[in-house]
Amino acid sequence: MANNQQPIYIMPEGTERFLGRDALRMNIIAGKALAEIIRTTLGPKGMDKMLVDGFGDVVVTNDGATILKEMDIVHPTARMLVEIAKKQEDNVGDGTTTTVVLAGELLKKAEELLEMGIHQSSIVLGYRLALAKSIDILEDISIKASDKETLLKVAITAMTGKGSDNAKDSLAELIVDAVLNVEDDGSVDKDSINIQRISGGSVEDSYRVDGILIDKGKSDENMPAEVKDAKIALLKYPLEIKDLETDAKIDLTNPLQMQAFLDNEDEMIREMVDKIISSGANVLFCQKGIDDAAMHYLTKAGILAIKRTKKSDMKRLVKATGAEIVTNIDALSSEELGEAGIVYEKKIFDQKMVFVEELKNSKANSIVLRGSTKHVTGEIERALEDALGVVAATIEDDKVVIGGGAPEIEISKRLKEYGETIPGREQLAINSFANALEIVPRTLAENAGLDSINSIVDLIVAHEKSVNYGLDVFSGEIVDMKEKGVVEPQRVKKRAIQYATEATETILRIDDLVAARGSLESQGSDDDGMDNSGMPGTYNGMGQGGMPPMM
Repeated sequence: MANNQQPIYIMPEGTERFLGRDALRMNIIAGKALAEIIRTTLGPKGMDKMLVDGFGDVVVTNDGATILKEMDIVHPTARMLVEIAKKQEDNVGDGTTTTVVLAGELLKKAEELLEMGIHQSSIVLGYRLALAKSIDILEDISIKASDKETLLKVAITAMTGKGSDNAKDSLAELIVDAVLNVEDDGSVDKDSINIQRISGGSVEDSYRVDGILIDKGKSDENMPAEVKDAKIALLKYPLEIKDLETDAKIDLTNPLQMQAFLDNEDEMIREMVDKIISSGANVLFCQKGIDDAAMHYLTKAGILAIKRTKKSDMKRLVKATGAEIVTNIDALSSEELGEAGIVYEKKIFDQKMVFVEELKNSKANSIVLRGSTKHVTGEIERALEDALGVVAATIEDDKVVIGGGAPEIEISKRLKEYGETIPGREQLAINSFANALEIVPRTLAENAGLDSINSIVDLIVAHEKSVNYGLDVFSGEIVDMKEKGVVEPQRVKKRAIQYATEATETILRIDDLVAARGSLESQGSDDDGMDNSGMPGTYNGMGQGGMPPMM
């Protein structure tokens, strides 16, 4: 009997599906492509990337987290690597480029094993064994230290090559002092440290303030420029009459009705201001707008008011002053007010700012960052944020490792010895993992214009003597990096290896890729991420039609 059954579709028409090695190969290519894009930014001599968004705004940086955030990544596998970079940034504050570059190299080594006929399961198991051993080795070579001298070295190492070289010593001092000031029993609240950029001037003019800076001036010129023994109200409610609906209509037949309408609005504004005055507040931070009439009455009452305060600044003020954010002005009372010894307005270059200082129950700090242009201050701010993260991690963990590629070489060396004790195909995966770790010192050498092969060989030989030998990219020599003062938090290396391995395992375990038609297409870009005009395009690591480029 003839089989006349119609085919059964379980997915929408036009759905693309790639199975087995095709799916795996596509994902590996995408991961390697992303790693290659940011690899040239790694290290003190890494190059910068210029990123231009759709509005023409330009960002010039070699900060991996910023580059990945600004790029329009569409391939799902590449986006997974962006996620682990964000995880690294949130957890440590530095090492995002290392994480992605290492993940790309682990995928490259896995691809070589796949071509040898090794199954993904064996590779994943070998990588897991290598990861566990790597963490043990990292613990063994770590140094316990969180004194101020070490913290300064950690901060300087994090900022080197990130646009702040001319003033990295003084900036490191600012960061370390700020972190030590907010440190509480080995824990650091990084949100209590605020960095405010002000273009105009020199980086050396930057300084630290014990308090909070708000990058806005007072709402009215006639308001007091300084208030001592400040009672601070934080208002989310706008001090203005809500706009009428667009289709509302009011019929006013004579001037008296118009005046009555205006008087009623004025009375409503007056009542709102009276509630602020009766609460005892003499400083007001409003997250919304403030009506001109309200500013007039606040000025008459001697209240310093700042309108359209950023949400992030409102949160800092809550923590620093003890005030509560009031969402309904009727609920405002003296119990919701915060306190500060002094609140004042100060003009720095051409920007007015409000300072909140002498905080009784807070260690909040702010750093006024100066620079010639917004691009300069933007890049230095990113360097300071990296330094802030690594200094905090060093205090919390009390462990550092030597920089200059020293940890990766030592872990690689010991992993190869460990691999000899593991039978089966997992041994090959462990050795591949060990070789992948060498991508960090190799990239440092390449970005410094050095011979990467000679540098790796010299490092391996030097590690027969001491684990402290690393690559000095400025001299091109293999030196004792501990004596050079190049140190990094253990957490940076630990998390980078962990996150890169986890992402690689996830990618290797995928053997089926199902996507709606068009979701994997190249959107008109060539295999090198360039469109036909020669400008950077949206890169997904794929060839035309969502298929990987033929090798």
